[in-house]
Amino acid sequence: MNWRGVFFLLGRLLLALTAALLVPAVVALYYKSGEHTAFLISAGVSGIAGLILQTRFSDGLANDKFGRSEAFVLVAAAWGTASLAGALPWIVLEGSGFWVNAIFESVSGFTTTGASILTDIEARGPAILLWRSLTQWLGGMGIIVLGIAVLPKLAVGGLELLGAEAPGPIKEKLTPRIAQTAKALWGIYALLTLIEVTALVLAGMGLFDAVNHAFATMATGGFSTLNSSVSGFASPLIEWIIIVFMILAGANFALHFHLLRGKPGPLLQDREFRYYVSIMALATSLICADLMLRAQQEMSLLDAFRDAAFQAVAITTTTGFATADFELWPAFSRALLFLLMFIGGCAGSTGGSIKVVRIMITVKKLVIDLKRKVQPHAVLPVRIGPTAVPDDVVNSVTTFLLLFVALFAAGGLLLTMLGIDPTTAFSASAACIANVGPGFGDVGPTLNYGGLPATAKLILLGLMLVGRLELYTLLVLLFLRRGRRKA
Repeated sequence: MNWRGVFFLLGRLLLALTAALLVPAVVALYYKSGEHTAFLISAGVSGIAGLILQTRFSDGLANDKFGRSEAFVLVAAAWGTASLAGALPWIVLEGSGFWVNAIFESVSGFTTTGASILTDIEARGPAILLWRSLTQWLGGMGIIVLGIAVLPKLAVGGLELLGAEAPGPIKEKLTPRIAQTAKALWGIYALLTLIEVTALVLAGMGLFDAVNHAFATMATGGFSTLNSSVSGFASPLIEWIIIVFMILAGANFALHFHLLRGKPGPLLQDREFRYYVSIMALATSLICADLMLRAQQEMSLLDAFRDAAFQAVAITTTTGFATADFELWPAFSRALLFLLMFIGGCAGSTGGSIKVVRIMITVKKLVIDLKRKVQPHAVLPVRIGPTAVPDDVVNSVTTFLLLFVALFAAGGLLLTMLGIDPTTAFSASAACIANVGPGFGDVGPTLNYGGLPATAKLILLGLMLVGRLELYTLLVLLFLRRGRRKA
């Protein structure tokens, strides 16, 4: 194990986070909100720690030895380090007694979960609100992907690193060099963010709010600058703009890459994208019909359709924004939204949860297994379009689903042991491992996670990290340790 290389790269990460911490410090000075001290102190701590690691382990990558084991360790350590560094401003502002909430908010940001402990968001200063959104934006495309894009030395073992961090079972290398692929992904991500900022400003949103909501949208994170989330703007146009960009953020960024190069074919032919759009369209139609038939208050068809579309897209893509208190919706709509938490976006998107392609593979595998009961000797490979899915990918998807359900159930049961009601416990567990954010019960769209016990918050932030890193990256560390002992 090349520990020196891991620590060296963690030092690089801390220096990058130091630069990121200076951005809200400048914003605090501009708005004269008084938060600049907290961010300067946090940047100082992060910078000193980064310099120490850089100096102490400067020869860490001298032999260029960086394999799969190092990749798993670095990705897990990088996300943990980023989460701790991201909590520093909160601790400086609120005091050491706030440490659990600080780490929870930071992990929720970097993992793009969007579950918040804040009871009054609008009472917070502009710098800390920007930091919340910035952590989501940095975590959306991936900390390691960003590192590969800007740090040449991190491209050593780049394929293993992307495999340990990137969402989805099927990875696509867009360019011959892994660093170029990372730069292309981040370039598309930044471009779409800029386009959304411009669209929101033209729709009447202030620049500060537009930047924050564009960061949160493209990261499928869901942090807002308003207590009432997107509904606080009372603008159907703003809601439709955000719907469009949530859909884009939940799509495979490789499709955006090809589209920007004048090749619409991959987007139009992609089976996963078709299923992804179809799921949201069907959910929108069903919820809209349910709201028109059974809602407690009368709604126009247009309002019902817009609310249904926004929440179906927000939950499916795991963005978690809200334009309505869906806790008050009919039981069928609430149940459908809960199930959508387990879908997620496409592989290669910024969305969390299981991912559409895994759902497709599982359904096709189920159909094939049923056919084999009748035709036991038939050769029936699992196919996505014309392409046969390798058996190892099919097996990996099956294992992933079992782990996902097991961790969701374990999280819910642990929370009920702490005295939390089952609705809140299991919806919070699902919302955190799927990186959705809002759940039901005491963590519904108009409430927050601040009232949960500290132990519950630690359990949930653990689920956020495991979910964002696709389960395997953190859990495989247990087997790496066992393997070293046997060796």
